[in-house]
Amino acid sequence: MKFSIEKTTFVNGLQQVLSIVEQRAIIPVLSNVLLDCADGRLKITATNLDISIHCQVKAEIESEGKITLPARKLAAIVRSLPGDTVVVELVGTTVKISSGRSNFQIMGLSADDFPNANEPNLLNKTQLQQAEMAKMLKNVSFAQSNDDNRFILNSVYFCFDQNKLTFAATDGRRLSLVSKEIAENVENTKGVIIPSKTIREIERLLGQGEDVSFLFDNRQIVFLIAVDKENQDGLIGDIKVVSKIVEGNYPNFRQIIPQGAENRVKLDRQLALECIQRVAIVANDQKNLVKLHFENNTLEISAESQEYGNAHEKIAVVYEGEPIEIAFNYVFICDPLKVLTQDEVFFEFKDELSAGVFKTLEDFLYVVMPLRMG
Repeated sequence: MKFSIEKTTFVNGLQQVLSIVEQRAIIPVLSNVLLDCADGRLKITATNLDISIHCQVKAEIESEGKITLPARKLAAIVRSLPGDTVVVELVGTTVKISSGRSNFQIMGLSADDFPNANEPNLLNKTQLQQAEMAKMLKNVSFAQSNDDNRFILNSVYFCFDQNKLTFAATDGRRLSLVSKEIAENVENTKGVIIPSKTIREIERLLGQGEDVSFLFDNRQIVFLIAVDKENQDGLIGDIKVVSKIVEGNYPNFRQIIPQGAENRVKLDRQLALECIQRVAIVANDQKNLVKLHFENNTLEISAESQEYGNAHEKIAVVYEGEPIEIAFNYVFICDPLKVLTQDEVFFEFKDELSAGVFKTLEDFLYVVMPLRMG
């Protein structure tokens, strides 16, 4: 195996896969990255057994072959090289890396020891624009649980209903979901539960091309992230992510969506967010409680604590119902306001003990449970 490659291209290729590599893996080869020279290109792969990432970069291939090298050491070496071009040559299990006046010899492990990603029986396929999928994931991923004891909720649920795709996430105290019409009619599936680690990687990798496709069965999912042909960083083909899915049954999130809300208030999203964040400065650090008081076409936002004092701020809204005051964890009501891009959002509520709902004119819905006052 011998190839030459632009330094910036090599660095960028390694950067696509590096984040899933375990520094102190129980199986030594999992701390390595697989370099495979074939078909006139360099293929770079990393895996932690739960998720694997594959990318391809431009390189001048003198002879084909493959080897695994310590991922983070390799990335550090390549980043530090003084020249613009890097030459890599495999001699036995030793890899010679040279650029400019620098020369390294790095010990590798056989490519035969590297796990092969068994791709699923690809019966179901869905395609979205990368920008659209990035927006949808951003609108729900913040609501995932981070409690290791509730692994089913440490995820985003991809739910299919004929020609509609819904992403949903909940931590048991709030629910965020967004839907989109799709061309494909995905049948015979109850949906797939995607682990939070995989969601983070997909969000990181999106934005390098036009489309993203995902294909799945009942055990794994494959994401194919298209790369622009004119990519200036040397990437070619698709970035492929193969991930296990979470086994189990996702909660029936539709059951907790309130029906028949009696009140609906239109809010200026940015103004409401800024007011809540200011008032929340004096909120109790443990409860994070802020109050929303609706009366006479006014929303008053307030917070208080024995440690810091109190704060109040008023916003003009259209509300002519009975006076009502509802308390929320301010983090939970700021989160959707931060990720949305629409200027206007709608807040629906029934009473001080019922869940509040944020909606937009698009297919976004967010349910949050109130806090008890007193």
